[in-house]
Amino acid sequence: MKKIYLSFAFVASLLVMGSCNWLDTEPTSSITQEQYWQNADQFDAFMFGLHTRFREHSYNFFLLGEARSDVFGDAPFGGEASQGMERFPYNTLNQENPGISNYGKFYENINQLNMMIEKATEATVLTEEQKNYYLGQAYGMRAYYYFHLLRSWGDVIITTDPTYTLDVGNLAKAASPAADVMKQIKQDIDNSIASFGTDYTMKGRKSQWSKPATLMLKAEAYLWSSRQMNGGTADAEAAKNALVEIQQNVSGLKLTDKFADAFAYEKKGNEEIIFAVRNQLKEYDLWNGSFGGSFLPQTNYLGTYYDAATGKKFDLAKENRFGLIRMGIKKDNLARYDDKDTRKLATLKGAYNKLDDGSLELAGVFNYKYQGIQDAGNSRSLNDDYPIYRYADLLLLLAEAKSLLGEDPTGEINEVRERAYGDNYDEATVGYPHQAIDSDINEALLEERFKEFIMEGKRWYDLRRFGNEYVFKYTLAENGNVQKLLWPVDKTTLTNNTALHQTPGYETAGN
Repeated sequence: MKKIYLSFAFVASLLVMGSCNWLDTEPTSSITQEQYWQNADQFDAFMFGLHTRFREHSYNFFLLGEARSDVFGDAPFGGEASQGMERFPYNTLNQENPGISNYGKFYENINQLNMMIEKATEATVLTEEQKNYYLGQAYGMRAYYYFHLLRSWGDVIITTDPTYTLDVGNLAKAASPAADVMKQIKQDIDNSIASFGTDYTMKGRKSQWSKPATLMLKAEAYLWSSRQMNGGTADAEAAKNALVEIQQNVSGLKLTDKFADAFAYEKKGNEEIIFAVRNQLKEYDLWNGSFGGSFLPQTNYLGTYYDAATGKKFDLAKENRFGLIRMGIKKDNLARYDDKDTRKLATLKGAYNKLDDGSLELAGVFNYKYQGIQDAGNSRSLNDDYPIYRYADLLLLLAEAKSLLGEDPTGEINEVRERAYGDNYDEATVGYPHQAIDSDINEALLEERFKEFIMEGKRWYDLRRFGNEYVFKYTLAENGNVQKLLWPVDKTTLTNNTALHQTPGYETAGN
């Protein structure tokens, strides 16, 4: 059997969060598989490392899922240089400016997941319960990576055998058709569900992959297949059943009473969370600093603007953001919310100029969903968890599945709206199907998801899933250019792997 090596650098990274990109350099020392995989503690450490790598990739998950959507598109209101990030919402990506290179480095963790699957399957030092839990997690996480790759690049390389070093640019392997990638995703989902068996526990305060996470992924993947890959009602039914299975087997899962509580630092792992990327004070910032470094205003100019909530200039002792804005949220998005909808104030914050007549004029909008925590002195630490799946998503995915099956989605939509409006909720006026947008169920679901999930990496994928016409209607993507709804492959990857081809629509002379 082929000998597989683990670098000491990687083994060390399993024991601490926030390791370096170990695959970018050659290791100076190595240990063989015979020296590792000797007990359950070593499998635990390796699985911890897999979640560490997953967290390091979460910023790319967000960019792929939302950056090209209608959430963004305004220039930074503080005047910062966008440093090329405007290419995401303007949808002007190309081979030289791909936005994300080397497939987001996702194949790094896919390779490690392949290794975990192989070693756990062969292991004699694990109980059947331990083995099955590791396999359930590994298959589910691998499917999640491939689902991002499928939705973003379409045809991509499928690799399920582990190797020592893995750089997708040097695989010399051709991409597989998108249909085969979806087949692999569904197979991994089935294997994950079978491995977990009847174990629906969510460990690590819901920061570890679990069977409910796999079932949420199944619902997403099968709804994509239903709408985009000719899966029809059979796949919509499978998505519905996956979501109902969670409801029937996970007690205590529900919406938080207040929308903002779902993201509060002091309420990590709350009753709404199904799976989230965990960040902790003095341990790891949201997206390793990219959240504050790209989506929050600088304190020194925020203090020149007015807060509509007080009518005064921002109180920098409370609004100490210490950030930069590289990609501006559209000002118009603030007006998409009803003033009675509590999600408005808990999601977006307006910065205003005061005019000569005393009125306020909106200058810009910034994210207000992830508040972080007031640290020592005048410091704010951005250690919010990043939700991958929460109960509101379950409800709206279930409403979507029901709509595709000709069933009534009223209950699920109104459960989300009732929490959103709180004491202001009046089913006769804001409940489904009584809002004007409710005359079209697709538009109603898309708008509800927009208001619920800004900054959670879902909007671009939602528009793509519902259909290209929605992408062209709501974003700055070139109208009718379906090919460029996928992402280009960066030039370096194409140069290193001659078996790969550029995504159709991005070819240039000589490629």
